[in-house]
Amino acid sequence: MKTDKQLEQIFIFAQKKLAHDKTGHSFSHIQRVSALAKKLAHEEKADTFITLASALLHDTIDDKVVADSQQALTEVKHLLALLEVSPEKVAIITYIITHMSFANSLNGQEKLPLEGQIVQDADWLDAMGAIGITRAIYYGGHHAETIYDPTIKPRTNLDKTEYRNLANETIINHFHEKLFHLKDMLNTEGARKLAQHRDAVMHTFLDEFTAEWNAKR
Repeated sequence: MKTDKQLEQIFIFAQKKLAHDKTGHSFSHIQRVSALAKKLAHEEKADTFITLASALLHDTIDDKVVADSQQALTEVKHLLALLEVSPEKVAIITYIITHMSFANSLNGQEKLPLEGQIVQDADWLDAMGAIGITRAIYYGGHHAETIYDPTIKPRTNLDKTEYRNLANETIINHFHEKLFHLKDMLNTEGARKLAQHRDAVMHTFLDEFTAEWNAKR
């Protein structure tokens, strides 16, 4: 089966799986990540199929999004087998999507292949800038997080378990605990260039938020 047909079926699979997401990981997020990943893959001369398949599938197995991540991974492997994706490529794609998250990076993540680095960059870019601000607030609201409490300080030296403990997080602290770190964690030069503006947008927003919270503007 030609790769364009395979990607078409993977697209449809991911679209169905994420059609009703209310956490900020909807299929519109997947489409933006895929577009960014395609651009970066071209710049880095990476394998386009592995990059795009990983970008399309990366949130279909995320434990923030699905009830059973292992069952979801089994479904992904079954899909790729049905589409006659080679076992070698299936192994790379599944490794990427199970190791690329920010949460996994907190526990000393193993190095991703180039295609995985690109998808990770694209995913993290979509957590930054105006879109990133909106998604952070949307996700926090979905989980009934406190917007801001100046007596709750941002957490440091987080591991995956504590990072996922939303009882100890506020929406605004999420900027300090994750989002402001992303620009220095990106893998590719193209992503780092795009991140500069997005990071500046977030800092401007937080400066304005803080001033208004304290009734200074």
